[in-house]
Amino acid sequence: MTEPTRFEGTKSYIATDDLKVAVNAAVTLRRPLLVKGEPGTGKTVLAHEIAKAIDAPLIEWNVKSTTKAQQGLYEYDAVARLRDGQLGDERVHDISNYIKKGKLWEAFTSPELPVLLIDEIDKADIEFPNDLLQELDRMSFDVYETHTRIEAKERPIVVITSNNEKELPDAFLRRCFFHYIKFPDRETMRDIIEVHFPGIQKNLVTKAMEVFYEIREVPGLKKKPSTSELLDWLKLLLNEEMPLDVLQDANPNAAIPPLHGALLKNEQDVMMFERLAFMARRQT
Repeated sequence: MTEPTRFEGTKSYIATDDLKVAVNAAVTLRRPLLVKGEPGTGKTVLAHEIAKAIDAPLIEWNVKSTTKAQQGLYEYDAVARLRDGQLGDERVHDISNYIKKGKLWEAFTSPELPVLLIDEIDKADIEFPNDLLQELDRMSFDVYETHTRIEAKERPIVVITSNNEKELPDAFLRRCFFHYIKFPDRETMRDIIEVHFPGIQKNLVTKAMEVFYEIREVPGLKKKPSTSELLDWLKLLLNEEMPLDVLQDANPNAAIPPLHGALLKNEQDVMMFERLAFMARRQT
């Protein structure tokens, strides 16, 4: 089994020490790395950056509510074969023409050690993780229509993300190396901003972060703004050349922040901030 380069983060991705430890432990054990954290903390991007850092191909499996585990192995298109048979197509004599490879199949047979991202596993049915257990353990599965077995030459690096919308089965959790990405503290957030906006004005970052973290701490907020939303907001502030004094007055308890649509993503939160601003103006 070849050992890939250790993950130390990349120029475009700030990885905390505990995240580096988790990634490298999962790679060493060749256990799936289960990553949880609130939306916008970089769970999905992590798999992209691991692949970039170790120079490995990335195979993405984006899970939806209708996704079944079997789709990760393969799908047999019996309807297409029946149609071709009725039309007299020669392809009908080779059943493999109607087998569509899934993402696990791609990962198992990749000529290079790949990173397999199973993104937002908690979106699928509760049985979905359990249905993958055997294949992820054995790193093989059977294609019954062609009587062949697909086996991985070596275990791919598997990254699984979850937004905690559903509890995952204990049997599945036992087979994973788990890491929870905490929301970045202010120092880490400064590093993240510097990566995306090299040389950005420090006073702007300081004021924008004050407003951002104050918003996150407002009680009753339905959706707290995430890292990606802070980056979008900063991009807009720079693009609009927003004067710094506009942010000086952007206390969420006194006024709704400028370009707030980048930070507040539902009408309840916007209305709550408008009420807070109105009440603050009446008191003054």
